[in-house]
Amino acid sequence: MIEDTLEEKEFRERYALELRKKKVSSCVNPHFGSDELMEEMEKVKHQGLITPGRRGEQIKYEEIAKEVLRRQRYLK
Repeated sequence: MIEDTLEEKEFRERYALELRKKKVSSCVNPHFGSDELMEEMEKVKHQGLITPGRRGEQIKYEEIAKEVLRRQRYLK
């Protein structure tokens, strides 16, 4: 596992806060937790295809996965 630099840690924290602000729709998607979160995942995947291997997209993908798990635990 790669250790995050100070800039990466700060980016991860800011992005995690941004993800928590995403609204949960009344019709919750069982795989992603909400429509806005799913849209964000699609954007990150698309950007990852355009510029593969960038650390920012890896961090975003990890944080989206964490947020999805957090919301699933919250809903149970």
